[in-house]
Amino acid sequence: MQALLPAGAGQTEGGGVALAADKAADEKAWVALARTGDASAFEKLYRASVDRVYGLCLRMTGNVSEAEDCVQEAFIQAWNKLDKFRGDAAFGTWMHRVAVNVVLGRMRKSKREQDRIRAVSDIAPVTETIADDGELRDLEQAINELPSGARHVFVLHAVYGYSHDETGNMLGIATGTSKAQLHRAKRLLAQQLKTAIGEV
Repeated sequence: MQALLPAGAGQTEGGGVALAADKAADEKAWVALARTGDASAFEKLYRASVDRVYGLCLRMTGNVSEAEDCVQEAFIQAWNKLDKFRGDAAFGTWMHRVAVNVVLGRMRKSKREQDRIRAVSDIAPVTETIADDGELRDLEQAINELPSGARHVFVLHAVYGYSHDETGNMLGIATGTSKAQLHRAKRLLAQQLKTAIGEV
């Protein structure tokens, strides 16, 4: 958690810009130190970005335990690949890219494992149904129930504000596919939320 600012800090005209500039300068200094093997500097980078990285992983996986594993793996990879961080974007943005790659890699591995299990056991995949306990599901729950492709695009574009070009690059899909998946996600979310409201 970041320390609280002193009373009145950042309230003067231009204060927000100054704070942002200070943060960027601190980040560059931490990155430079971390590249030399300074673990305490990397810990500062971790603390400054872990909440947003965890939020991204949680929304992409829809599973707390899986998200925690992805965050841990993403920061381990970041530590090992810090020399590849060019500094063109903020460290947090780079961490998002690392985390997305980790999530997608784990999902591909999980899918291969599930396919092998199905091939051996000849068990039909279980179809997940919408909860019928009468509770109104919030948007987070509805997002978790989206198909993975639509969920990933929705999270990156609608929640985190990446453009369709950036989303496509991060997910390895065409810009048009990103737009189509977003449209699909919005349509499915509207249907799910409408169904949930109708069940109340």
